[in-house]
Amino acid sequence: MAFLNINGRSVAYRLLGPEALPLVVLAHPLGMTQAVWDDLLPALLPRYRVLTWDLPGHGASQAWPEASGEISPADLAAEALALADHAGSQRFHFVGTSIGGVVGQQLIAEHAERLYSATLTNTGAVIGNAELWTTRAGRVRDEGLSVMSGEIVPRWFSAQRLEDEPALEAGWRTQMTRTDGESYARLCEMLGRTDFRGKLKGPLAQHPNVSMHLLGGSDDVATPPETLQALAAECGGAPLKILEGFAHVPSVESPAIMAKRLLLWMTADRESVGEHGVSYAEGLETRKEVLGEEHVARSTENANSLDAPFQQMITRLAWGELWSNDDLTRRERSLITTGILAALGREELTLHLKTAKRIGLSEAELRQVLMHVAIYAGVPAANHAFALAKQLGWGGEN
Repeated sequence: MAFLNINGRSVAYRLLGPEALPLVVLAHPLGMTQAVWDDLLPALLPRYRVLTWDLPGHGASQAWPEASGEISPADLAAEALALADHAGSQRFHFVGTSIGGVVGQQLIAEHAERLYSATLTNTGAVIGNAELWTTRAGRVRDEGLSVMSGEIVPRWFSAQRLEDEPALEAGWRTQMTRTDGESYARLCEMLGRTDFRGKLKGPLAQHPNVSMHLLGGSDDVATPPETLQALAAECGGAPLKILEGFAHVPSVESPAIMAKRLLLWMTADRESVGEHGVSYAEGLETRKEVLGEEHVARSTENANSLDAPFQQMITRLAWGELWSNDDLTRRERSLITTGILAALGREELTLHLKTAKRIGLSEAELRQVLMHVAIYAGVPAANHAFALAKQLGWGGEN
């Protein structure tokens, strides 16, 4: 876990995975922590860089300062953007549950140009009503979260899940009691004021490249299916999936199902690649992520009338059709590319040895690639590649 100072307040976050992978930002529900995403990480990390964080006063994040007044969706979205900027990502995928989905709606409404996709789960354009949230905020201040947790936590999970795993409720009640009560109360009041009706369809229409999906649970009493259906309409008929037998926090109740959905939805805009090809813009985004913006900028700046069409072609084909395709991970493509270039003795090997570091290849993985080159393409080719890799700083891992 790491910490970032945002507007004078310490925010706890995790940034996992190599910088050459596309970023996905995950926002947790009210009263919980970024730990709700833990069971999704093994499925996401081979293909994505993952950023999670704790909301104000939750987990290890500092409480919302009393002098700062009300909390707004814009404040929470600003945290997400500051963390994405800190990660060096201009655009990212966003996934948010409950109040995390409210953060996602704010990003859609005001910052859609920053998104590749938005997956919002168990949330709504309006959640509950102002009176409900004002009452809860008052009770939290009067009675404390340790008392309130007995009412709130069981609403997060289906009755069957609580019966099958009795320790689940006790564990999350313990975590909830560690949450700062005043921050929680202010977030409740924020939800009572929040209404995204009429604010989402326009931005999504202006940014049709943003892939949008909604997910809910049939047993969710906090944001029932009707709330998700209303949100889908507000988003211009965004695809909605209701999971039967699940409640409010699918990342905890069914991480395997949710991970499968996310991996499918975050690449939904590529389903017709075989028929229509990949756009130059998408290839360029991938090229920047894998090789680094500085390298791509130099290549573009150095191009003239002779090779500019060639640069455009390789951006569409190599970085669009190949590296943007999700059938192989970028780690797997790096292994293949490094092996081929080493076997052929091409000068681009230098670039891709540097890229292998950005993608997160280990010394052992590179060594095995080059040993394969020695057997199948010749010892001189492998010897040259090993020498070049050592010049570029490979070697010496413990």
